[in-house]
Amino acid sequence: MFMKTAVSLPDELFRQAEATAKQMRVSRSKLYAEAIAEFLDRRQSVTEHLNEVYSKHESKLDPAIERAMLQTLAKVPW
Repeated sequence: MFMKTAVSLPDELFRQAEATAKQMRVSRSKLYAEAIAEFLDRRQSVTEHLNEVYSKHESKLDPAIERAMLQTLAKVPW
């Protein structure tokens, strides 16, 4: 199943994508789909790695930093 979509790109990025698709001998749609899939895979990988790292270490704030942060937030006119 495929979903059609419209995106706006800066002219130079569009030109580079067109040239790359032509060089790779793939459609613009395939190039964009592969680029988005790769971006999402990398993002997921980074998130999983960060979750792994932070699950092994306590992530509490230093008490002085926490107090300063709370004092600053109390001054914000919500």
